[in-house]
Amino acid sequence: MKCINAKTGKIIADNLEMKDSYLGRLIGLLGKKGLKKGQGIVLKPCSQIHTCFMRFAIDVVFISKDLKVLKIIKNMGAWHFSPIVLKSLYTLEVAAGAIKDLNEGDFIKFTD
Repeated sequence: MKCINAKTGKIIADNLEMKDSYLGRLIGLLGKKGLKKGQGIVLKPCSQIHTCFMRFAIDVVFISKDLKVLKIIKNMGAWHFSPIVLKSLYTLEVAAGAIKDLNEGDFIKFTD
């Protein structure tokens, strides 16, 4: 699955895995040593994340049901908790530094 900035058409990540089951969301990125360029996960539903037990930093994007970017957290290190983003349905987790051409208020698209 890909995530694209709907305004600019730029690809944010092109190798995403949807985690929409309880177990999938619970495991998330735990046990991974890192993410390659373009790689990441989308958690659904999700309005808060943590990076406990992780070994690397990530960029995090909270997205509403109409695919509006609500909040971006860049370079979230291990052992942190994000704020709760009440209207978030999706949370995108990608390698730290991957979120460059995306701003809060932008809209995204998910494609196969």
